[in-house]
Amino acid sequence: GKAYVRDKVCQEYKMLGKENFRSLTIIANSRKYSNGTFEEIAHLVREIVSLAETCCADGADPSCYDTGSTALSVKSCSADSPFPAHPGTAECCAHEGLERKLCLAALRHPPRPLPQYLQPSDKELCQAFRQDPREFADRFLYEYASSYSQAPLPVLLGSTRTFLSMVSTCCISPATAACFLKEKLERKTLSLLTLTSHRICSRFSAYGKDKVSFSYLASLAQKAPTASFEDLLPLAEDAAEVSSQCCDSVAEDCMQKKLLEHTAKVCTALSARDGRFADCCKGRNLMENHFCILAMPPAPAPKLPAASEPTNKELCGKEGALHATRRLARRQPSLPDAVLAKLYDASGKLRGACCSTKDPSTCLDSQRQRMEAGLLPFLEKASQLCGQYNKLPFLEFKKSLRESLAHAEPEASPAQLEQLLEQRVSFASTCCLPDAPPLLCASKV
Repeated sequence: GKAYVRDKVCQEYKMLGKENFRSLTIIANSRKYSNGTFEEIAHLVREIVSLAETCCADGADPSCYDTGSTALSVKSCSADSPFPAHPGTAECCAHEGLERKLCLAALRHPPRPLPQYLQPSDKELCQAFRQDPREFADRFLYEYASSYSQAPLPVLLGSTRTFLSMVSTCCISPATAACFLKEKLERKTLSLLTLTSHRICSRFSAYGKDKVSFSYLASLAQKAPTASFEDLLPLAEDAAEVSSQCCDSVAEDCMQKKLLEHTAKVCTALSARDGRFADCCKGRNLMENHFCILAMPPAPAPKLPAASEPTNKELCGKEGALHATRRLARRQPSLPDAVLAKLYDASGKLRGACCSTKDPSTCLDSQRQRMEAGLLPFLEKASQLCGQYNKLPFLEFKKSLRESLAHAEPEASPAQLEQLLEQRVSFASTCCLPDAPPLLCASKV
């Protein structure tokens, strides 16, 4: 309702003060409209801050906020709107009044597939800062927040605040280089937290809680193939719990606290079983340990007895899809997350179609055969492609791939072969990595 929105905004405005409210508004809208231009975000921020400044003042007309926000929604719906363009705007503008405002407020851009923020050199930072400190801060907040748009708001706030404080301190220091070195070391944990939580929450927003459990389980099974299902499942579920509790939380230290607790659990459960986990868990800084585990490549497949197919009863059980995932992931360390995710979806469809029928076994047997005929060759191809990509230097990988494509497609013209090659190389270099962007790779699969 009207009063709730006004009271919430005015409470924030009075508590933070105009400048902090403005910074928060830049960050929040750069996250929300991560494909918007700096100018579009700046327009929106000016309007929101001006509305708060006018309507939250003591003695302001009670209808001031409602009138102003209605005018803002009319401006959003005009053909020459200066605000970030969004494909859903037209549907929202078909509504009137509060419904239109709530609809517009709920719009978001999908996150950028990969963070694009590149930190300039210390010299360039100080040059831009001295030229116009305010413009520098605004542009930095916009670029950083739209690049790491999935990191929780409190993490972004902390990270950007310490970065701007570092620049303003070091650019006026007589020993600029030494100052930057010291401050960057102090910011290291927070920088890692921003990058890591952006990845974690990107996966959570693309997958949802159940599928995130599966994704973590598959990743752990590939990194620690000798660990038992009973060891890995609680860790995968705990990771999903961290995502669901902290990605949208505005609690100051939710992500940092829960992520460090989760890292300690992983280290306790897997260090004794696997030397690589033991190495990652040696450090005193848990955030660095977590980052080390995330970046760990899959282990070579151990010599295991041939995988038994999950029984129909198991498949229809509560953890059917997860059991099947682990069996496959530990034997196929090179299968990337996006391909395993397709498999998870396929087994979900299979369960949905068969498990509630009168005769699940007959249904599963017939559907399964059809599904495997299409899927198994595809899995083999993906596993081979990522296996080679992870093993060979890039140019050798490309050369070997060009030769195998020419052999497999003798009828193709040089231009067609080149197109196929580029497509495979683009998939491998983006999606065979442990931190592959889930939405982008789902479309590439």
